[in-house]
Amino acid sequence: MLNAILIQKLKHGILHECVVNIYYAAFFVRQKLTVFDSDANRVVPADIVVHSYPFHSFRCITYKTVVSLKSGKGIDVMGLLPMDSDILSAYDDRVFKLMLTAPEAIPALMLVSSAIINQPVVNVVVRNNELPVTDIEEKAETFDVNCKINDDSQADIEMQGSPMKEERGSNHANVKARSIYNVCDLHSSQSSKGIPYDKLIRSYQVMFCKDTVFPHREGFIHSFSMRSDFDNELLHDGICSMFIELSKLQEVIKKPVEQMTDMERVSVFLRYADDPDYREIVNKVIESREGLIVASEKLMSISKDERERAKFRSRRMAIADQESNMATAVLNSKIDMAKIMLTASEPIEKIMKYTGLTRKEVEKLRDADK
Repeated sequence: MLNAILIQKLKHGILHECVVNIYYAAFFVRQKLTVFDSDANRVVPADIVVHSYPFHSFRCITYKTVVSLKSGKGIDVMGLLPMDSDILSAYDDRVFKLMLTAPEAIPALMLVSSAIINQPVVNVVVRNNELPVTDIEEKAETFDVNCKINDDSQADIEMQGSPMKEERGSNHANVKARSIYNVCDLHSSQSSKGIPYDKLIRSYQVMFCKDTVFPHREGFIHSFSMRSDFDNELLHDGICSMFIELSKLQEVIKKPVEQMTDMERVSVFLRYADDPDYREIVNKVIESREGLIVASEKLMSISKDERERAKFRSRRMAIADQESNMATAVLNSKIDMAKIMLTASEPIEKIMKYTGLTRKEVEKLRDADK
């Protein structure tokens, strides 16, 4: 257990948060105690929450343990988002990856992984935790999280925070096809030498989506596997493509936190962490799972880092420019088509139907050519 001097310092408010190194394999420990609340000038009850996660160095496994206090007014509460803080959005795929792949974020990734495979996770290993050096210049870089889970599954997890380029009326065919391509690529990346194909580990492609991909489907979690077109028989459970639509959480966030599933808690955190209007409910969700406390701590750390905020702004500007350029290109193509139809003396109503332009816009083009 924690040494007596540390406990006394915590009790008397000398330390509100500290880091110690210990060598036992507990995941987390709780101890009841009281602390002095300097704002209220009184002693209040609190919990010590001890988070331990492995650090590998010099061929030894040690455990870095973060000891913090959960209490009332006047004491910083580990992981809870301050009501007035400017928190970066988890929709940014770089923030998303940083939040889940840092060594201290392993408990957060374990929670997300457990929610994905719908079973307890005892081990998760990140296989691509290095961020590209040219991440600011290379705007198309995908900041996915590639990990191995419980030694019998692997997953590629990503945040789709910006809309992909799609043809009109395609019903998000491009993003769906991308998911299929990625999960097949992930599954085929395994070495099959000397291994029966049915013994390869299961592969998951998981996409947290800002926008709605399946407007006709109820719920916000959509999981697809290889099944018969005729009787729905499962061919094999080797691959799974999963979409989590964060745009469909309006009813989920109304549920009592204790009734939420782990995937619902994770999704509410990712969707609403940066929104001050939902800060109170998000903090309740964070308190309910140790993995979310760790994720929230990491998100706050990223949000306070001026270098990370600069990168965040740069990426947001680049995405806005890209979307603006796409919108301008679409508008110009509509104008070009309208001009061709005007030259052919087509009725204004027909031009409006085929271009999507308003009557006023078409008439302005017509009058400009006179």
